[in-house]
Amino acid sequence: MTFSQPPEIPGGLARLESRVRQDLAWLDLPTRSWVPERSVDGRHVLDVVVIGGGMAGLTASGYLRRYGLLNHVVLDQAPAGQEGPWVTYARMTTLRSPKTLSGPCMGLPCLTFRAWYEARFGAVAWDGLDKIPRQTWMAYLEWLRDVLDLPVRNGVTLTNVAREADGVLALTVVQDGAARTLLCRHLVLATGRDGLGGSYVPPVIAGLPRDYWRHSADPIDFEALKNRRVVVVGAGASAMDNAATALEAGAARVDMVIRRDTLPAVNKFTGIGSMGVVQGFVGLPDAWKWRFMDTVLDAQTPPPRPSVLRVSSHPNAFFHLSCPIDRLEMADNAVRLHTPRGEMETDFIIAATGFCSDLSRRPELAAIAPHIRLWKDRFTPAAQDMPSGHVSAELAASPDLGPGFEFLEKVPGSCPWLKYVHCFCFPATLSHGKVSGDIPAISDGAERLARHIARALFVEDRETHYASLVAFETPELRGDEWHDTPLPAIG
Repeated sequence: MTFSQPPEIPGGLARLESRVRQDLAWLDLPTRSWVPERSVDGRHVLDVVVIGGGMAGLTASGYLRRYGLLNHVVLDQAPAGQEGPWVTYARMTTLRSPKTLSGPCMGLPCLTFRAWYEARFGAVAWDGLDKIPRQTWMAYLEWLRDVLDLPVRNGVTLTNVAREADGVLALTVVQDGAARTLLCRHLVLATGRDGLGGSYVPPVIAGLPRDYWRHSADPIDFEALKNRRVVVVGAGASAMDNAATALEAGAARVDMVIRRDTLPAVNKFTGIGSMGVVQGFVGLPDAWKWRFMDTVLDAQTPPPRPSVLRVSSHPNAFFHLSCPIDRLEMADNAVRLHTPRGEMETDFIIAATGFCSDLSRRPELAAIAPHIRLWKDRFTPAAQDMPSGHVSAELAASPDLGPGFEFLEKVPGSCPWLKYVHCFCFPATLSHGKVSGDIPAISDGAERLARHIARALFVEDRETHYASLVAFETPELRGDEWHDTPLPAIG
């Protein structure tokens, strides 16, 4: 679906960018670099490498700069302008979040989406805007990267993480087909919803020939689905977006196959959204963290009403509730579905079945994956007398993280350098709350991350900083500011 853009205000962005520079200057940002330079065998050591140049990676980079950690880079395997989901596999018309959220502005009003939008299109256009078109959001993120001069390098893929004998991390990265090694002290994985795994595809679908199905996060040639029958498996926002896109591309019919007997209607976490949750969730006892997240996952997140209406407005869209797939088989050039409600045939299946945390699917993390402690390694809901009658596999597979999003060891002492690798992506939710992937609290999460890394670097370099303290001899006084005089005589 296309969207129209209001006319731009001449010179509007230039004036906002001048304001950004002024505000940063008034705040004396970014703070000067203070981490001692380090090299190994003549090779430069970066203080931090951030993997992922999407919203989370950009916000993390902005806060690293704010705290004087200027010696860092952000790497993304996508071309510039295609980081994250917004113009790749995201197929909604608009964002679901309210337009008024501050998002990745890092506490500066001049960096909010509203400031950018009003500068570009005017206050009247802002007042008339309902939800943010996803392409417009991507344009805003690109502007944020440029106006803050964030050190993003595109077309770079991380393929391995290792530990050098002298204590730094050695990252193997590939760019333009050539592999090289980057050395760094901290690694941040800002890799999105599938950051520690990948797309989840039910085995019953994965067993089909690949020409007959795609996951909703895959590239899909929707034009090729014109006049064809399409089945979408799932009932979440992504399912609705993909179904609507297929319908709008001219699919003959789209059948939505849904396990549940009704669509979820209440977004639990939105209902309790507050600064209390943002700042307080990380401080909850483990049993309460699990209880909150288990309740949210059990209720599921409903698809937005406009997304459902986008599908149901088509007469050739059909919803099949209480309809799990028992088995699939090929029937000539079609796929036959067997369900408790009967059989049907389709030409193509879109699995809108979400993502999973599965470290075995991330070859770049192979060296550290066996050592990463997951929640299931130390927490058993049954032992905590949880009210839910089941154990969530998704929660159980979540990484158990420290206060700075750092991985922890499954066996103490087995991989001490795990603490230098930080999980700033969706799987961090059980440990830290929704601060590492969604728009509302991304700045709060990124600041928490940057503060921790800054503290860790200072503590580790304390001897160097102390030596600098001892060696510091720049005088404040020159000795000519006063004269020593004798004490006054008594009597």
